[in-house]
Amino acid sequence: MAIVTMAVVREAATAAEALSANNEAMAAVLAELKDAGVADKDAQTSGFSISPRYRQDPSKDGGYEAPQIAGYQVSNSVTVRVRDLDALGGIIDRSVKLGVNDGGSITLTNDDPAAAIAEARKEAVADAVAKAKALTEAAGVGLGRIVEINENFARPMPQPLYRAAMAKEMSDAAVPIATGENTYTVTVNITYAIKQ
Repeated sequence: MAIVTMAVVREAATAAEALSANNEAMAAVLAELKDAGVADKDAQTSGFSISPRYRQDPSKDGGYEAPQIAGYQVSNSVTVRVRDLDALGGIIDRSVKLGVNDGGSITLTNDDPAAAIAEARKEAVADAVAKAKALTEAAGVGLGRIVEINENFARPMPQPLYRAAMAKEMSDAAVPIATGENTYTVTVNITYAIKQ
């Protein structure tokens, strides 16, 4: 699946006007996400801010006047889990056309990596057993019973695809997305008793 973070940013003379414009655009984006099949549980507000924009004019003496508020900026970001990767490019494209104009962070991960991790465990154990047999044969001793088995599994960080500011205008074609693959690594240590 892909985890996408995107934001709607609007500016206006007053905080209320900026908030109203932002609310309208974000409501359209959220409605589009729902229409595209994104479940409510998979879309979550991940940031919200209202901040003044300042202007500082030059003064007659060559310095600058005190900063004055020139308007307000409202930013509302949403993090979306897109489980249908074939729909991802179209979702981004439509969201931008509806008002998303900041963000663009996409992280690719597995929705349920349990099967891949289980397979990695099996392969790690098989490799450890094969190495133990090779080592004991080379040393001229026998392989005894297993004394201890332990595993070291570090959950991989999701792979970021890109991070870029989204343009206000995009072509009619959906954004191309290359999904690649994720790798899971499991390290297994097996301690054997040695037969003489």
